[in-house]
Amino acid sequence: MGRVAVMGAGAWGTALAIVAADADAEVRLWSRRAEHASAMTLTRTNDDHLPGVVLPPTVTVTGDAAVALDGADVVVLAVPSLGLGTELGRFRAAVPSESTLVSVAKGLEVATRRFASEVVADALGAAHDRVVALSGPNLAGEIAQRLPSASVVAGSDPGHVEAARAVLSAPYFRVYAGEDRIGVEVAGAVKNVIAVAVGIAHGMGFGDNTKAAVLTRGLAEMMRLGVALGASPLTFSGLAGVGDLVATCASPRSRNRTFGERLGRGERTVDVVASMRSIAEAVSSAPAIAALASEHGVDMPLTQAVVAALAEGVDPMRLAVALTARPAGGELDGIAV
Repeated sequence: MGRVAVMGAGAWGTALAIVAADADAEVRLWSRRAEHASAMTLTRTNDDHLPGVVLPPTVTVTGDAAVALDGADVVVLAVPSLGLGTELGRFRAAVPSESTLVSVAKGLEVATRRFASEVVADALGAAHDRVVALSGPNLAGEIAQRLPSASVVAGSDPGHVEAARAVLSAPYFRVYAGEDRIGVEVAGAVKNVIAVAVGIAHGMGFGDNTKAAVLTRGLAEMMRLGVALGASPLTFSGLAGVGDLVATCASPRSRNRTFGERLGRGERTVDVVASMRSIAEAVSSAPAIAALASEHGVDMPLTQAVVAALAEGVDPMRLAVALTARPAGGELDGIAV
């Protein structure tokens, strides 16, 4: 099946290393912390991020990026979206020149408002058609437990799409092929913001009708932004859109939903950030997404409400206002079908 380098040993990277091993690939999992790599090698578990999950014997853990990347046919980039370009630049020289590059970060570079695949291509000096994006309902803990799930991998080059799909298709993890990388990445970034909005609604004690309305109108915002950036509206009815949105908004294991719940209960952003072990991506990406929407003339009131709620001293009740107090228009305004 080939050799796979998974760069990043967080929960998601570790889960994908397990998937690739179960797909019969030879896997090298890189952790940027040498002591973490040593501990995983010794215990065969990732107690920092996925306690109790045992690594398959065909996964080699290393703290040396060059060792992980040596001879890799497919490189899975599971580095957090915050600081992605800087992190990738550190091992640029070791990335094999013909390898397929799989971006799995769900967010965008805050300063430039570029999505992860663009950052990957530029940081690694790679042609953009070498980069594919993987997304879908991807709660890492469930995938590492080998519970049935599905995702989509999208890119402009069918050969690279198929290379990624092949090494990440395990018996319990079905991977579909797609061409709309833009839509897949927009969905992956915006769904985190909408999950915060749903969490705020839950934390404030609103009912299931409210949360369903937030999720659905959030999907409309996602689609409007995606269409403005050149994505197909159909992408958002698939795994990267509705699929990931439902999982992230509904699961109590979702970092972004949990973050929103705590805001809705009246906690301050700075306190929630300080107490969470893992990053809630929307904290940094929501303002960047709102700015990107503004640049393209896209109306995203729920996203704007989340940005306001993240700011100190702003009442999360603004979410309710964004949902119900604005002039009503057509449900599909701004979405070409």
